[in-house]
Amino acid sequence: MKKKTPMTSAQETMRAAMLSRRSMLKSAAALGAVGLSFPLVTRNALSSSGELNLLMWSDEFPDPVIPNFEKASGIKVNQTPFSQNEEQINKLQATGGEGFDLCQPTLNRAPQYHDLNVLAPFDMNKVKNASAILPSMMEGSAKLWTWDGGLYHLPHCWGSEAISYRTDQYKGDPAKLSFGSLWEDDVKGHTQGRGHSFLLGIGLWMDKTGKLPSNRMLDGYKDADSFKKIWDPILAFAIDHKAWVKQFWDSADNTKSGLMENDVWIGQTWDGPPISLWKAGKPVKYQAPLEGAITWVDGLSLLKPAQNLDQVYAFLEYLQTPEASAAVAEGSGYNPVVTGADAKLSDQAKKIFQEAYPGDALKNLWPWPAEPSWYAEIRSQYVDKFKAA
Repeated sequence: MKKKTPMTSAQETMRAAMLSRRSMLKSAAALGAVGLSFPLVTRNALSSSGELNLLMWSDEFPDPVIPNFEKASGIKVNQTPFSQNEEQINKLQATGGEGFDLCQPTLNRAPQYHDLNVLAPFDMNKVKNASAILPSMMEGSAKLWTWDGGLYHLPHCWGSEAISYRTDQYKGDPAKLSFGSLWEDDVKGHTQGRGHSFLLGIGLWMDKTGKLPSNRMLDGYKDADSFKKIWDPILAFAIDHKAWVKQFWDSADNTKSGLMENDVWIGQTWDGPPISLWKAGKPVKYQAPLEGAITWVDGLSLLKPAQNLDQVYAFLEYLQTPEASAAVAEGSGYNPVVTGADAKLSDQAKKIFQEAYPGDALKNLWPWPAEPSWYAEIRSQYVDKFKAA
């Protein structure tokens, strides 16, 4: 049999997870909403005192996820938030992981974290609820994050990057949303995105329209020369259209403020921030484009210098329950990774998911491939040129 590459494994993981979720949501809708409740730590979990030092994505532990754990366990969680993978990597590189017990790498960053050499493998005998995690999610972590005989990554939540827009200001046809929609004349000066995401979206659009064939941008992962051949014309287009950009976002918070306060009409964003606004009744929607939604999985990893191991495993046991995973998803706008969590989401959350991925959108995903260090470094150079133009 042909050996699967890490890139292929990541793609299959996300397709399986999202198609599984579509099926689960349909079943939940047929049965009726179960309703969201919040668990105590199970009887087998540690219930004591102590602390846990968490290096975390700023919006992936919405209240009351951590407060409920602290109340149930007696363990205090010290939170250090970050907004981008690069910020987390730089912090771990500078500290060697000292001062933290758990961090939150994104699935496709496995090669970079392997090179950092700051992680320790999980003792899977102590991960009591590992079997509750969706099999496709666990398989994705195992394929990319197993080395030296150990597993270094457990899934926490997953999401996508696609098109968010103001329903009262964007006048385009939602049925024709594309990454190319960000560069149409009628939205000039009113778009937002991350630098590298903008460039990727342009490439996916150019590939889809036949202007720049690139195997859906995957050819750029082969080597530096292939990268430059594909990304040079993308960068040229982006620089020529810099006037279309209202802001470069770098966190969930300024994604929201762009849409609500900074005159952004349309953007390429994560799902969580606009879906949170959508759920709150704001004139915002989020939808997969014709090229396919870009997908990712964020997880939890153990640091070598971790001092609070009992507390780590108690926290994992709590998070890997349907109730806690659903609470993460309900509050953040991202998606759960635990079997049974979908049925505990609100009817509103289920309806939004169906609208965000219409038709065959779940069959047309673009999961972030595994990123070697050389790729991240050269991409940063192109992003800097775009932003500085």
